[in-house]
Amino acid sequence: MATETTTSATADNPARFAGLKIAVLVPCYNEEVAIAKVVEDFRTALPEATIFVFDNNSTDNTVTVARAAGARVFRETRQGKGYVVRRMFTDVEADIYVLVDGDATYDAPSVRRMVGLIIDERLDMVVGSRVHSDKAA
Repeated sequence: MATETTTSATADNPARFAGLKIAVLVPCYNEEVAIAKVVEDFRTALPEATIFVFDNNSTDNTVTVARAAGARVFRETRQGKGYVVRRMFTDVEADIYVLVDGDATYDAPSVRRMVGLIIDERLDMVVGSRVHSDKAA
């Protein structure tokens, strides 16, 4: 009986993601302080991805900062995260979606391994957790 062997590239090999459209989706409301870090960290961790920031009526400079950091920025005027998430999945076409918040509470370096699991294990979804600086959080 023949067995299948996998020769997939390692998580650090960009060829592993070749031909895939990967979108990092970032819903935001008043995230001026952290959004540049989020965009930069995810661009560094997953340079093959396009970073999309969806602003939800921020009253600070979230939009300006996100654009300056290199994100593609869209607006959703109906207030609420549910509206924003619905808009993101309607407007962005991708093979793999990574959904994070704009407050820098997700560990960007983990994203390559998580996307690699989706590819290698043919998973529909992988769920991570926020990074907490306080153990009680």
